[in-house]
Amino acid sequence: MEQRTCHRENKKRSQEISKGKRKECTLTTSKRKQRDSEITQQKQKAADEKSVQIREKC
Repeated sequence: MEQRTCHRENKKRSQEISKGKRKECTLTTSKRKQRDSEITQQKQKAADEKSVQIREKC
């Protein structure tokens, strides 16, 4: 039973990848880390800018 479930899930994943829905799954670990790092830096920059604006209002 469990084997059938795993087989179905793997088949669904492979179909999604071939359709382009799960492109992030095809990234290598290093590329995924780099992407996540860039996103984190962008969020931090936005948060810093927001805190500067708040300080300027005071």
